[in-house]
Amino acid sequence: MLRTLPVLIVLAASVAPVCAAEPSGEWIPLFNGKNLDGWTPKIRGFAAGENFNDTFRVEDGLLKVSYDKYDGFKERFGHLFYKDRFSHYRLRVEYRFVGDQCAGGPGWAVRNSGVMIHGESPATMGKDQDFPASIEVQLLGGNGKDPRTTANLCTPGTNVVMKGELITRHCTNSTSKTYHGEQWVTVEIEVRGSKLIRHLIDGEAVLTYNDPQLDERDAHAKELSKANGVLLKSGTISLQSESHPVHFRKVELMKLSEERSQESEDGSR
Repeated sequence: MLRTLPVLIVLAASVAPVCAAEPSGEWIPLFNGKNLDGWTPKIRGFAAGENFNDTFRVEDGLLKVSYDKYDGFKERFGHLFYKDRFSHYRLRVEYRFVGDQCAGGPGWAVRNSGVMIHGESPATMGKDQDFPASIEVQLLGGNGKDPRTTANLCTPGTNVVMKGELITRHCTNSTSKTYHGEQWVTVEIEVRGSKLIRHLIDGEAVLTYNDPQLDERDAHAKELSKANGVLLKSGTISLQSESHPVHFRKVELMKLSEERSQESEDGSR
C-alpha cells in the first residue's frame, strides 16, 4: 500500500480460519456518534490537527471520510487518530464503502481503507508522510464480480511474524469472503501486545500473526525504534483516508487482561 513501492505484492495467508473464543468485557465506544471528540486528523501536506476540507466528519450519526470538497486527491493520504494508546484489546468497527473514488486517487485505492493499530503518534509524523508506521488492517470492498478479501494485513514501516517466519512483504491477504456493494461489514481485531494479533469476521479468525515490529530498513521506523525498541507492544489506533469515501458507524474497544495466559500464534491454547 505504500506509495513508494513499485509493485504491491499480495499473497494469500497460509493461516486457516480458526474460531476464536469470545473474550468477555465491556465495549467502550471510541466514536460517540455526535462529533470527533477524542480524535486528531493528520493529512499528508498538513499539520496534525488540520482537517483539510472537512475530510473527516460526522453526519447522521456516522463517521464519514469524504472528498466532496476536494479538487482532486493529489496524494493527500490521511489518518484520524484516537487520543489514547492501547496494548491488549479487542477493537470492533463497522464500515461500508459508498459512492465513487475521488478524482486522482490511485487505482489500488478504489474501495480501499484501513484501521491502523500499534501506530505511531500523529505528532511524530512528518508533514509530507503518507502513512504512520503501524500495522494496517486493510479494508477492501469488492467490484461486484471479482473476489477481493478484506481484513487483510499491510505493514507501512513494519514487519510481523507468521508461523515462525519474519514476513517482510508489504501486504498479505486474509481468508475472508468478498463484500460487494454498500453493505455494512463488521471486522474485529484482537490485539495482545506483541504476542498475538488476530483479524476476525463473524467471530472467525481470517488472519493471525505475532511479533509486530518496526522495520529498521525504513529510515523513519528506525528512528522511532530508538525510543522504545523494535518490538511493537502498544500504539495508536487510526482510521484511513485513501481517496474512496467510506463510512464508519461503530468504532468500539474492549480492554483485555494482560495477565491472561498467552496463546500460540496458530490460535491454540
